[in-house]
Amino acid sequence: MSKIISVHSFRGGTGKSNTTANVTALLAARGLRVGVVDTDIQSPGIHVLFGLTEDTIGRSLNDYLWGKCEIRDAAMDVTESLRAISSKIKGQVFLIPSSIKAGEIAKILREGYDVGLLNDGFQRLVADLKLDVLMIDTHPGLNEETLLSIAISDALAIIMRPDNQDFQGTSVTVEVARKLEVPNLLLVVNKVPSVFDFDKVQRQVEQTYNCEVGAILPHSDEMMVLSSAGIFALRYPDNPMTAKLDRLAARLIA
Repeated sequence: MSKIISVHSFRGGTGKSNTTANVTALLAARGLRVGVVDTDIQSPGIHVLFGLTEDTIGRSLNDYLWGKCEIRDAAMDVTESLRAISSKIKGQVFLIPSSIKAGEIAKILREGYDVGLLNDGFQRLVADLKLDVLMIDTHPGLNEETLLSIAISDALAIIMRPDNQDFQGTSVTVEVARKLEVPNLLLVVNKVPSVFDFDKVQRQVEQTYNCEVGAILPHSDEMMVLSSAGIFALRYPDNPMTAKLDRLAARLIA
């Protein structure tokens, strides 16, 4: 049975899109057909990790929401570009980007859109593309679109940093996810400085939220140097961080 997985954070800068892209690639390496939707319409960015630019993006999620196309027409098969980096990609990856054109972002901010179309679109994508997994890269914070994405998800990964602001904001998101009865809820603590005791961080987070920690991801100089110019797990397959991300991917589809 197909699964819908949302990746969310209470605020920006946590590494949410990077985590989404890496989990997507690692699931494809397991031979799965994976779709990934950028629903961060106000500040899209995951397309960069897949090597796309404004010139190479055709249809977008915005076009579907405005009735200009079917959502499957906005799906870009990015499999070959990933295979050019890693021969481990056995499945397929389809990216549905949000528009990065300033005028179209402004139109969304000004006019909004029918959030109900997202649910219909997600279900059609799964059916039309015969997806094993649909990954949703959400907008930070809580709004109508985010609540919808969380509500229909089989699994939710909440990305946070070991930061007091993140601790407070994440508690709100966890409470909302529980009220929406998400079947598989995981926390991911990202960008943890190497001077921290990782086991202690995990215990603290799990005790604070009474929720499983799916991964403790260290601050990585290699990821900083990569600067979103590619997917970390494919560029650094033997890095310990990649092994942690792969275990997270397995836990999300369990």
